[in-house]
Amino acid sequence: MQSRLIYLFSFLLIFAVIAGCGKKEETPKVSDADKQKLVQHLKDAFTGESTASAKYEAYSRKAKEEGFDNIAKLFEAASKSEAFHVKNHKAVLEKLGEKAPEVKPEFTVKTTKENLEDAIKGETHEAINMYPEFKKLSDSMGETGKDASKSFDFAMRTEAKHKVFYEDALKALDGKTVDKLPSAYWVCPVCGNTVTNEADIKKCTICKNEKEPWVKI
Repeated sequence: MQSRLIYLFSFLLIFAVIAGCGKKEETPKVSDADKQKLVQHLKDAFTGESTASAKYEAYSRKAKEEGFDNIAKLFEAASKSEAFHVKNHKAVLEKLGEKAPEVKPEFTVKTTKENLEDAIKGETHEAINMYPEFKKLSDSMGETGKDASKSFDFAMRTEAKHKVFYEDALKALDGKTVDKLPSAYWVCPVCGNTVTNEADIKKCTICKNEKEPWVKI
């Protein structure tokens, strides 16, 4: 009798496990308010990255004028990177049936030192505050927010790297060692990842890209 009960219990346990494995996860219900908020986040990100791309391009020219070629290359690489983020955000908006906003970048070009300080401030905000907040919402929306989460994640992780590059460049500028900064950068065309070592382009550490050729600055 006891052996039969053990057998029956084991059978029921196995059945429950199999049934549980086959059960699909429920898709979270997404309210219209959250959908509108997600779209606004994407538009804000699109606007911010469009402005950053144009601004860093201008900052690159200023650095070159002041004789800081290595810093000019950093700004140029970051500008290319932000342009890829713009492209990604736009693609997600269009997939959601929305149009990307028209952007007229507004910024002021100052000295290279001030431009680096501005860039650090901007990248810090995006990597630590803006994108984590945006991604928190998109992650909670399941399949609806999947593409947005990927685009936000690509940008967030890249901006964190840009922040460090800019901080190192500012230290080098203050310490008069700009010539020791990296003289070449590679930018992933899929996620915008920016690296200084050519060996790192074999497989992108952010998006796992192994096929699309990187942009060299």
